[in-house]
Amino acid sequence: MTGALVMWMAAGFTMLESGLVRSKNTVEILTKNVALYAIACIMYMLVGYNIMYGGGPNSLIPGLGFLLGADHTVTEVLQSGGKVYYSAMADFFFQVVFVATAMSIVSGAVAERMKLWSFLAFAVVLTGFIYPVQGYWKWGKGFLDALGFLDFAGSGVVHLCGASAALAGVLLLGPRKGKYAGGRIKAIPGANLPLAALGTLVLWLGWFGFNGGSELKISNITEANAVAMVFVNTNTAAAGGLVAALILSRFWFGKADLTMALNGALAGLVAITAEPLTPSPLVATLIGAIAGLLVVAAIIFIDKAKIDDPVGAISVHGVCGIWGLLAVVFTNPKGSLIAQLAGIGTIFAWCFGTSFIVWMIIKAVMGVRVSEEEEMEGVDVAECGLAAYPEFTKE
Repeated sequence: MTGALVMWMAAGFTMLESGLVRSKNTVEILTKNVALYAIACIMYMLVGYNIMYGGGPNSLIPGLGFLLGADHTVTEVLQSGGKVYYSAMADFFFQVVFVATAMSIVSGAVAERMKLWSFLAFAVVLTGFIYPVQGYWKWGKGFLDALGFLDFAGSGVVHLCGASAALAGVLLLGPRKGKYAGGRIKAIPGANLPLAALGTLVLWLGWFGFNGGSELKISNITEANAVAMVFVNTNTAAAGGLVAALILSRFWFGKADLTMALNGALAGLVAITAEPLTPSPLVATLIGAIAGLLVVAAIIFIDKAKIDDPVGAISVHGVCGIWGLLAVVFTNPKGSLIAQLAGIGTIFAWCFGTSFIVWMIIKAVMGVRVSEEEEMEGVDVAECGLAAYPEFTKE
């Protein structure tokens, strides 16, 4: 059930991103999001799940297996002494929607100027290989797990991974035409803010499955209470992030900025994902609020650095993912600053480095950026041959 709830986050990302891009690029980003989900499901089934959870020769190098094995039998469950307490197929389904989430982060950051098929080619590699390898290091009982790195539901494994891959793509791709013309930053507003707001609320809803499902089971009162606490902390962190971002944008810009508020809620959700169980609701709200402040500052800083991220994905999932991982040191007695820093550095180095290499190969083979004429026309027509709003399209 929680996997189905997280799967609904794919709809949230789709609506959020399509609302924050210009109308001439809507069909293409819709296509990317539905296609990447399908690719993630296939690649994770073929190789990704086995890489991540199939064991390996050591804690650094994962194994390489193919396809899904048979589910646990009754005998295996009874003989495990309680170590096996959920279906392997259920675990696969829950994990595959996490993979798709990481790839969705990349989609928004490279919006409006990347070739569709180049993006989908990268999706094959990230969902099948890049994500599962670093996932093995933590959730597959690899060396990061042995080191004591803590990441309850994926601030690092999912969100920092996706943001690192997105940053590599954005740096190679370059900004949209006219974004930094004449050395000035030009605001390029999205076409459908109601859709972006709805997408954020859908993501907020799906996050209860994202974090709550990571408790993995509810078989007694203690575990039921733990899931309830995760739900409450997830909700309050999002609320804290939204309010903090809204207030800061009012002081910074003189106006209440809806897009900053939406990203503030997502920032709070990303931050609390690292450890939604051990903080009190008040502390979770504070973690979310700090994330909300950070995301506003990060979006502005990244824009001034001329790194063009149309939806703020790198700030939300990267900067606030790092903050959430560091906050674990203060909220979980088992947290270690050295272990958390090691995890952050490892995930970023692996995901950014391998992604940059893959992007470079794709660029050499098939190119990554549409032509200037196609970008001006809009990638909907150039890449998909359709207009999202044909009634309002000039002939």
